[in-house]
Amino acid sequence: MQKGVTVWFTGLSGSGKTTINRLVETQLRKTGIRVEVLDGDDIRKWLAADLGFSKEDRRKNIERAAFVAKLLTRNDVLVLASFISPFREMREYCRKEIGSFVEVFVNCPLEVCVQRDVKGLYKKAIAGQIEHFTGISDPYEAPESPEVTVYTDRETAEESTGKVIGYLQSMRYIPPA
Repeated sequence: MQKGVTVWFTGLSGSGKTTINRLVETQLRKTGIRVEVLDGDDIRKWLAADLGFSKEDRRKNIERAAFVAKLLTRNDVLVLASFISPFREMREYCRKEIGSFVEVFVNCPLEVCVQRDVKGLYKKAIAGQIEHFTGISDPYEAPESPEVTVYTDRETAEESTGKVIGYLQSMRYIPPA
C-alpha cells in the first residue's frame, strides 16, 4: 500500500519549482502512484484569491495549502506542492502540521531567475510596480537542512527530477525502479 507524503518544493520565482514538480508527477503517474499537485499559482487563484502578498497573507496562503496537503497525505496520496514559501517558520509549520513531509530546495541564483522571468514579474518588481516581491523587495529564507537540494542553474531538469525520485525511493515513499 502507498504511503502518503507531501513533497514541498520551495525556491524563488523562476527557480524551476513547477518544472521539476511536473516532471516528478509525470514519472510517478507512469508507475501508478496516486499523486496530486498543489501549485502556488493555482492555490492563489482558487483558495487564496482574497489574499495579497504581505507576510500575514503569505502565512494564510501557506496555512491553507498545508491543510489541503495534510488531508491528502493522511489519505495516502503523494502530494507535490510548489510554493515560494519564503519564510522558514512557515515551512516548519507545514512540516509539523502535515507530518510526513519532504522539503526540496530548488536552489537557483536570483540573477538566473531574473533572466528566466517568463512572467515579467521581476521586471515589474524591480521597477517598483509590484510590492512584496520575494528576492527583490521581500526576503527569501533558504532552507537550512532540506531533505533534497536541486541546483537548477547547473543541473538539467531531468537530473533534478532524478534526485527527488531517488530520495523518495531511498525513503521507501515509492518503490525502487
